[in-house]
Parts: sequence; C-alpha cells; structure tokens
Amino acid sequence: QVQLVESGGGLVQAGGSLRLSCAASGRTFSPYAMGWFRQAPGMEREFVSTIIWSSGSTGYADSVKGRFIISRDNAKNTVYLQMNSLEPEDTAAYYCAADTSPPYALRSARSYDYWGQGTQVTVSS
Repeated sequence: QVQLVESGGGLVQAGGSLRLSCAASGRTFSPYAMGWFRQAPGMEREFVSTIIWSSGSTGYADSVKGRFIISRDNAKNTVYLQMNSLEPEDTAAYYCAADTSPPYALRSARSYDYWGQGTQVTVSS
C-alpha cells in the first residue's frame, strides 16, 4: 500500500504564493507519475498538474500554466506544487495522487490509484 500525505495549504491573499508538499510512504515507491488535482465545493475534481516520476516531464492545466510549478524529490518520495500569483478562482481542496498502473491517462483522475486526504487552499480577494 502507498500512503500520500499533503501539507502546505492555507489562507493567502490574491497574488500571493503557497507551496504544497505530498510525501509518499509505504511499499517501495516507484509510480509512473504523480499528479495534483483540486476540487471546489459543488464542482468536479479537476486536473492541475502532473509529473512523470522517472524523467521529470511535466504537464499543466491551461488555467495554471505559467503560475504553478510541479517538481519532485525522488530521494524523499515527495512531490511539490509551487503556486504563484494565486487567484480567488484557485480556492479549492488540493489532492495529490499516484498513478502506478497502466493505462496512463495523466489528466484524468480515474487513472490514479492512490490519493492523499487533501489540503485546503483559500485565496482571498
């Protein structure tokens, strides 16, 4: 089993920054990819960003491209999401997830096998 624990959420003013972390533990951790998703009240969970564990290749939703940066530290089994120029529309619960088995549809939540409990990000205007 793999356990994912997010941290780093909080309340920030518009234009501010936050860095989310997601630490993985459990059996030998070697996912194909890690992803960040978010879910606002009454909305579906939406893709934010993904990173391929081995190569570091990344992908972003159009809504966050140029503002958010995903990275990983393989030695620490940790993935990060640096969020800059935050907007009120970024307010949501943010979840990290691990995709460990094919098929790999990295922008789809259904592709991911393990999920963290989520961390709340609130951006005030």
